[in-house]
Parts: sequence; C-alpha cells; structure tokens
Amino acid sequence: MPATFYGLTSCDTCRVALKAIAAGGINIDRKDVRADGVPADILSQLIDAHGIDAVINKRSTTWRGLDEEARAGDPLALLQAHPALMKRPVILLANGTSHIGWTSQVKAALGLDP
Repeated sequence: MPATFYGLTSCDTCRVALKAIAAGGINIDRKDVRADGVPADILSQLIDAHGIDAVINKRSTTWRGLDEEARAGDPLALLQAHPALMKRPVILLANGTSHIGWTSQVKAALGLDP
C-alpha cells in the first residue's frame, strides 16, 4: 500500500508513526512539511475532507504567535505560509483516503495494531 506521509522531522509523534509504519512493512514516501511543503491541492483536499479545525493545529506555538488578522485569513494561504500549523502526521493513501494524526483509528486503517 504506497502512501505519502507529511510530517516534521522534529515531531516526536511523526517519528513514532514512521517507525510503526516501517515495522508494518508499508511503503511510504516521506515529506517534511517545512522542507518540502505541502501542495495547495493536497491542503484543499484535506480541508474539504476533514474540515479546517481538523487540519489546523490551534494548540501550536505557531498558532499562538499569529495575530487575529492572520488567524482570520484564508486557511489555505495560512497553511502555505506556516506549514507547521498543519496537524501531523498526514497520511495520504493511494486509494485517495487521508488520515490526520496518529490515533488508534489511523493505525487500524493502515492495518497496524492500535
């Protein structure tokens, strides 16, 4: 099952997820959201599929550092300007489904032990 993994190299949750995915034998294409970015069409798909509140991490240091005007702006532009605002990891499967976070539901969807 080929998949694309969007995360941060410095994110503990992303490292745990990548280790479990590798142990599960899943072929994964890793992308660092700071270094590689996330294409606008992917961000739009995530927002459409999951909703903006599921995509933007409003508990992050980056979010707390933004002024009210930036927070109220276009979510797509905000995520492109500040890719670390995206909740992580994001896993896109070849069949078109996407998962945000590293929950027991995500692990089960990937066929990993939750």
